[in-house]
Amino acid sequence: MDINDFKKVKIDAMKARDKDAVAALNVVINKLMLAGIEKKAAGAEMTDADVTSVLQKTINELTEEREGFLKAGRAETVESLDRQLETVKKYLPKMLSEDEIKEIILSLDDKTVPSVMKHFKANYAGKVDMKLVGTVLKSISQ
Repeated sequence: MDINDFKKVKIDAMKARDKDAVAALNVVINKLMLAGIEKKAAGAEMTDADVTSVLQKTINELTEEREGFLKAGRAETVESLDRQLETVKKYLPKMLSEDEIKEIILSLDDKTVPSVMKHFKANYAGKVDMKLVGTVLKSISQ
């Protein structure tokens, strides 16, 4: 998805009067616009991995915000943030499972940490949790 797709989804959410989805999509669109400006300044184009990265950062920020409101006892705001998180998570690509990661690592010739991490960053950016790759790699090497 690109920024125009998110704008269309936002319009649909506005028509449905879904204020939580609109709020979440506003954040995503703003972040995508900023990332797009930075990319253009560097002479590059936005990729799917960049969009996924923006979505993941948005999810992390909303999760942190949710935890703060949870500690403060603001249940209504927590529910709103939960709905916003659901909205953003819908647009993340399917992430690789632990078994898929293990299979990929076992198929590699060089199973050193730097080599494996470099391979996943280059070939699976935005489709894999790098922390999970490290965990799986440690379990294989033991």
